[in-house]
Amino acid sequence: MKSLKTLERLQQLHQRIAQENTGTPKEFANYMNISERSLYKLIEQLKDLSAPICYNRTNNTYYYCDDFELQISISVTALSNNEVIEVFGGSYFLKKNTLLQGLCSGRIYIS
Repeated sequence: MKSLKTLERLQQLHQRIAQENTGTPKEFANYMNISERSLYKLIEQLKDLSAPICYNRTNNTYYYCDDFELQISISVTALSNNEVIEVFGGSYFLKKNTLLQGLCSGRIYIS
């Protein structure tokens, strides 16, 4: 789940940078409930994705120096024990059918 949290933080970081409403690094880190060091690591991860991030000292905000779009899609599905059985039930029954076909393969059926 740690990587899920990182993706959520990257998305939050991107949104604030795109709005040019981050504040100073210290303010931004406090807003995101992370340390300044963690903020810098997240910024570096965005830069690794070719995000052109700049900082405006006059307005005290990060911003994108050039066009940049980040789309993060997260999908999580929790299955109960019964649902897991349903998901794998098809292959379970196929194995049984294969076994039954093997037992009945010596017989000749007339149609």
